[in-house]
Amino acid sequence: MRPEARKYLDDIQVAAARIQRFTAGKQFDHYLADEMLRSAVERQFSIIGEALSRLDKESPDVAQAIPERAKIIAFRNILIHGYATVDDRIVWGVIENYLAGLKRAVDQLLAGP
Repeated sequence: MRPEARKYLDDIQVAAARIQRFTAGKQFDHYLADEMLRSAVERQFSIIGEALSRLDKESPDVAQAIPERAKIIAFRNILIHGYATVDDRIVWGVIENYLAGLKRAVDQLLAGP
């Protein structure tokens, strides 16, 4: 794996771990009530999407191993460019339903040969 690809995967791994740490033990109501938490989570998702977009250009064969990569990149674009229309329920749903799977896929790629 190219060093640049590893760097992007590391960035995704760190950002995903931060989101998990920031939201551990919290419920959706806590998320809604805490603008700093929402901002921090959205920033980390933006990093994930940007790193994945760069990985897709740099090493598409590596990026292919990440499920739903196009949706993740599109999610980043919504957070960055459509910030006024971000639906907090969708963000929370991504945390609850997809973040752990993304982190597992990245962990496997980083642990591989």
